[in-house]
Amino acid sequence: MPTSNASTTDAAAKPAAGTGGVQSLERAFDLLERMADAGGEVGLSELSSSSGLPLPTIHRLMRTLVACGYVRQQANRRYALGPRLIRLGESASRLLGTWARPYLARLVEETGETANMALLDGDEIVYVAQVPSKHSMRMFTEVGRRVLPHSTGVGKALLAHTPPEEVRALLARTGMPAATEKTITTPEGFLDALRQVRATGYAVDDNEQEIGVRCLAVSVPDSPTPAAISISGPAGRVTEAATDKIVPILQGVARELSTVLTSTSAPQS
Repeated sequence: MPTSNASTTDAAAKPAAGTGGVQSLERAFDLLERMADAGGEVGLSELSSSSGLPLPTIHRLMRTLVACGYVRQQANRRYALGPRLIRLGESASRLLGTWARPYLARLVEETGETANMALLDGDEIVYVAQVPSKHSMRMFTEVGRRVLPHSTGVGKALLAHTPPEEVRALLARTGMPAATEKTITTPEGFLDALRQVRATGYAVDDNEQEIGVRCLAVSVPDSPTPAAISISGPAGRVTEAATDKIVPILQGVARELSTVLTSTSAPQS
């Protein structure tokens, strides 16, 4: 006769109803996402409350994740996301950029300007993909470049729907150094800019990161990780009149990219 432990293990490993997947894996990844949503560190009781799973089940799953290095137990007995997730995240970010390139290439074709994709990584913006314009112009938007959110269009697009108190806390941690004389350097000014993004549906960097460069940006809806796409070009070309034509193109590409990134299968290049 099987032992109760074997029965428990078999139940945890059985296919999840309606998905064809393994229930214990689905539960483990759900717990990791709940930890991320909670800021990266939680207690077992918090996970039980938010997931609806019993404490013994959560404890068993967390023990496995700790053994694999994806979760670590803190001195205060709470659980935090582990260092092995960093390597997975870096690899996924590179793939994200690869998948985005065909869509950025279409942006370049339709707008004539350099197209970029950026992610929010902690308190910084990191550019993960770029397709340059045929017009030669060296700009700050290079793959791998990290910048602070307050001076970029993608930063505004990514933070537009973040609660104001969280935005203030981020700005307090990073400071608001002026990259140019046009850079927004006060929390109130930045929060006003975010309100404008919510009202219009797009963000603008008007000579704020680099004099002579104007950027238009939108967030990618429902992206698995906060992402935004933008076009950058000389202020003399990315005018108000050009903005009216470019923004709908940006928004359309962002919606298409969202569909690709939220699909359960890898996109075709």
